[in-house]
Amino acid sequence: MSDQQRQEMEDTQDDGASRLAWFLTGAIIGVTVAILYAPKSGKDTRQFISEKTQQGKDALAHTGTDIVEAGRDMFDRGRKLVEDAAELFERGRKLVRG
Repeated sequence: MSDQQRQEMEDTQDDGASRLAWFLTGAIIGVTVAILYAPKSGKDTRQFISEKTQQGKDALAHTGTDIVEAGRDMFDRGRKLVEDAAELFERGRKLVRG
């Protein structure tokens, strides 16, 4: 695997982890602010928090699906690279043997 391809794979992994971390941070901050500044009654506030929590779960599930798909894509690309390298190795060995 070339250094450029390895770097691209690492960048893709770092990007996915960074997005997830920022999402979770934003969700925590949003919930905290909503609780602290809620001008509604306790019942209304609990309902609001429940709805936002469900939205957060849905968004997290979607993000998880995206991460799984990205992982599969990277796995497939890695497998293709290994297959190509094995093929090149075999060609080189045949050339050396004559």
